[in-house]
Amino acid sequence: MFIPGVLKYGEGTWVLKLASKDNFRNSMLDPPEAGPDYVKFMNDYDSKQAKGSRVTVGRIEDFELQIDEEAQQKPNPSHGRASNQLNLPDVEALPKAYEFFETFKRLFADLILTGDDWKKSRLFFQESSSRRAFKVIEVELGFMCDLLYSKAALIYSTVGLVLRCISVLSIITLLVAFLKGVNHRYSHADIFITHILFSGAFILEIYAIFILISSDWAFLWIKKHNPQYIPLVVSDALKKRSYSRKRWSNLVAQYNFISVCVKDRPPKILPKVQRLLRIDKLLEKYYYKYSKEVLFKSKEIIFEELKRKSRKVAKIEDVKNLCTSRGDDVLGNNSHLREKLQWSLNDVEFDQSILLWHIATDLCYECDNNISPFTELHRETSKLLSDYMLYLLIMCPFMLPEGIGQIRFRDTREEAERFFKETDSKFDKIKACEKLLEVNTEIRPVEVKGDQSKSVLFDACRLAKSLQSFEGEKFDKWEIMSNVWIEMLSYAAGQCRGTNHAQQLRRGGEFITHVWLLMAHLGIAQLFQISQGHVRAMLISG
Repeated sequence: MFIPGVLKYGEGTWVLKLASKDNFRNSMLDPPEAGPDYVKFMNDYDSKQAKGSRVTVGRIEDFELQIDEEAQQKPNPSHGRASNQLNLPDVEALPKAYEFFETFKRLFADLILTGDDWKKSRLFFQESSSRRAFKVIEVELGFMCDLLYSKAALIYSTVGLVLRCISVLSIITLLVAFLKGVNHRYSHADIFITHILFSGAFILEIYAIFILISSDWAFLWIKKHNPQYIPLVVSDALKKRSYSRKRWSNLVAQYNFISVCVKDRPPKILPKVQRLLRIDKLLEKYYYKYSKEVLFKSKEIIFEELKRKSRKVAKIEDVKNLCTSRGDDVLGNNSHLREKLQWSLNDVEFDQSILLWHIATDLCYECDNNISPFTELHRETSKLLSDYMLYLLIMCPFMLPEGIGQIRFRDTREEAERFFKETDSKFDKIKACEKLLEVNTEIRPVEVKGDQSKSVLFDACRLAKSLQSFEGEKFDKWEIMSNVWIEMLSYAAGQCRGTNHAQQLRRGGEFITHVWLLMAHLGIAQLFQISQGHVRAMLISG
């Protein structure tokens, strides 16, 4: 029993070492590259010039970074069929996800990729449907989570399989030896307890083996090697279990500013005790947090918008403009939209934009009644992303660019609660939104209050009124708002470090990580650092 015990704890220690930040990063670093010998090149240059030759420097490009436009715009014949599938078979998604995982796992250690990786993944995702794309991302993140937070790196290796066999055989051998060596020196109670312990250890080993052979890793191994000694019935059973696995909850956390201010979910469990212990504010964060499912149609909107952006990328330099955009792409060259909305996007800090647009989205959402089916989809997508981005700002600020979002939220909440208190009445969320929109905001709040308070409450009211003024115009405000939120989400995803994305995987993963990895696959993340391709210089004598 000492042998399997040592193996179990040894496995855990070894896996922790492999998954540590430094070891994980170092394991994927390429050998140092000094490049062509510059000194030798210049010596040859001087030598030829000394002989009177006219020397020029030419360039040989070993690799062309730009994407073939015809291949990029070529329609995918299977796109329509894939879009109609409710459940994309894992037999298609698993191999492709693992192929990308082997390359893109570098991003979780804040490493860079090559232009060749950029071309391969971008072409695949450009030709994919949204269902297929998010399925591949989901499986890929599952592999990443296994690698970082389980024993997968060791267990699914030759050494791991050998250790597992030794552990099982040790327990079986000891059990047989014990059964044959039992005599009157042991009490019946001791023998009974020992049998129970042996049975428990054996059952745990069998369960571990079942988990081992029914995982995605085992399915990939079977698909790759197709061993004849595995019965067809067992192989089919493993495939069915792999198909039915739920790798992500498909839920995103939600947090709403107006709900917190009007206290539409008051604490029911000892509120006075909470205040006495000064934990009411801490518990309130989690009390007003809830989860909501991401609809497939919303994912489709996000995917199509990101794919549209990806088509604008002809070379690496184009990526920077897309990754730093926080609304410019939505406003475009339309002077009317820029006049109405520019001040709330790139002209302010990112955390300020989130809070402004969150409150404005809520005000428009609660006060809109007549919605068409097309508008309803964009409306629900805007609401989902709005509450999700505020959750990240309050609960996971490390996943967003640095700012003073917490201070802005507190100041804005203080002003909102003062406003609601001065009305001398209790009202629900809809009535609260109507009251806020009734306030005259013709004069900018900063001209009245200065910069002492970081509150954006009535700036958000001004923004909401600007958005509502689009009614009857050629612009659909909800389509604009959903596109703005998609840009904010993609901007935040691109600014978050890979190590922070990896950290959230052990808590179930965040939707922003799915978007971040999808952006990387589409080539619109600043993770590809080759701007000149593979270039070599050569001397040309004339």
